[in-house]
Amino acid sequence: MRSFGVFRRYRTLIRSNNRTLISSSTIIGFNKLVGLEKGFCSYENEDPKLKDLLDYLENLKNYEKSGVPKGAGTNSQDGFDLGRMNRLMQQLGNPHKKFKAVHIAGTKGKGSTAAFLSNILRQQGYTVGCYTSPHLWSIRERISLGRKGDPVSSEALSCLFHQVKNIIDKAIEMENGSLSHFEVLTALAYTIFAQENVDIAVIEAGLGGARDATNVISSSELAASVITTIGEEHLDALGGSLESIAMAKSGIIKHGRPVVLGGPFKPHIERILRDKASTMSSPVVLASDPRNRSTFKGFMVNNGKCFQSCDILIQVEEDLQMFIDLHDVNLLMLGNHQLQNALTATCASLCLRDQGWRVSDESIRSGLEHTYLLGRSQYLTSEESAGVGLTGVQILVDGAHTKESANSLSDTVQLTHPDAALAFVVAMATDKDHIAFARQLLSGRQPKAVILTEVGIAGDRARMTPATLLKDVWLQAALELGIDVTDIWMETDEKFQVEQSGCSPEKVKTTTTITIGASVEESMKIADHILRLGKVDRPRLVVVTGSLHIVSHALASCRV
Repeated sequence: MRSFGVFRRYRTLIRSNNRTLISSSTIIGFNKLVGLEKGFCSYENEDPKLKDLLDYLENLKNYEKSGVPKGAGTNSQDGFDLGRMNRLMQQLGNPHKKFKAVHIAGTKGKGSTAAFLSNILRQQGYTVGCYTSPHLWSIRERISLGRKGDPVSSEALSCLFHQVKNIIDKAIEMENGSLSHFEVLTALAYTIFAQENVDIAVIEAGLGGARDATNVISSSELAASVITTIGEEHLDALGGSLESIAMAKSGIIKHGRPVVLGGPFKPHIERILRDKASTMSSPVVLASDPRNRSTFKGFMVNNGKCFQSCDILIQVEEDLQMFIDLHDVNLLMLGNHQLQNALTATCASLCLRDQGWRVSDESIRSGLEHTYLLGRSQYLTSEESAGVGLTGVQILVDGAHTKESANSLSDTVQLTHPDAALAFVVAMATDKDHIAFARQLLSGRQPKAVILTEVGIAGDRARMTPATLLKDVWLQAALELGIDVTDIWMETDEKFQVEQSGCSPEKVKTTTTITIGASVEESMKIADHILRLGKVDRPRLVVVTGSLHIVSHALASCRV
């Protein structure tokens, strides 16, 4: 790893009741390229068989790396040109017309809902194709196949790419090079679903809905559409308001096909979605209707696995008539938000049952209970924690990156570890609402430490938020909330030492420490070191969050 060879002057401040009590200076060497350590770049760990495909995709516009242009997801002249995706699909023989699909959009929860629904259908015996984004380890994760839900094999994906490469080449030339990474990958997913003759595909939209590349599905192929939640994420790309976001996502509603609304939604947002459904003559199922419930019963640990038990009751009498009553459903997906996602997926499966698909109550139960996604409220095993040299501490990784998901994360922490000493390790992309995220996490149980760091986004630094900027944001949020903080500037490869900062251990014990770590692994160690300064017999919990990208880094560090 090359060294910057840069030395910066940092100061140590201790703030108490908004007053500076101590000020000192230190010189620290910064010798790491933050967050882009070996093994974390986009395709570093991919199968060599995929080299040709990955090299090809690398030469296309990748908005996950660069960020999405203003208005790109809106149904306007600024929006992505869905016509070029339709033309590409036509040249490939319209593979998306050869299978039925459930199309899922939403600000949060669409990936988890897609996983729940896919597993319900697999438990019933269907061969299911599932397309989601982003991925943690390999691009193959985005495309899963069959009755087991395994990622597409390297061989199958590489073979398909070489089969259709000439067609894609011509399409790119015809579109003057404007086809994107996501559009080509979506086309490959639809093509392999058609080749594998899946019974049904569960498709997660990438951005918005109306102009998303996945939205070439028409009413004749659509079994149902699902809109999980509406929140203020990707505001610039989706029109600048909650209302414009709702309009963009409602673009997946198709004529005469049922739509499941997750929610809960603000009344005027629900009205926008219902009005769009009405214009499309689409039956509406509201998963968050008060008559539908997913009731939490308790949190348990069995054979080292954490799960929450719940009862699920759905009784729909408008537009469609649906009923199910399941007791003691044990979900590996934790948190109140996952109770809602499970309820939404169950409503979608009942919509399919209403259309004649065989979906038994037992398959719904089993599918929900077998669903587990890496990086979503995931507690690491003691062996995984030991992989980064940490023992006796619980590590939770979660890809939360919005105010709403931060609230859900806080609820999960309170549910599972109500008495633990808490620390956060955070890295985020530039296009997120950093201050709202910080406020929400600080509004819950007060952490003993917050360590800010940096990771590459999709293997690139373009959308990476500098840790210094994040640190200022968290200090501002703490100030607004009246939280006493110890502001320590520490950015070093060496073991964190309180003495280095000029702060007394007692100050660190009685305030929330906010500082910077040179890498995700180093940040987790700093967080645990600070927690160890507290009561010896108190459980310790380090939460790694802010994006799925930091989760990927944390999991890679902890692999055993």
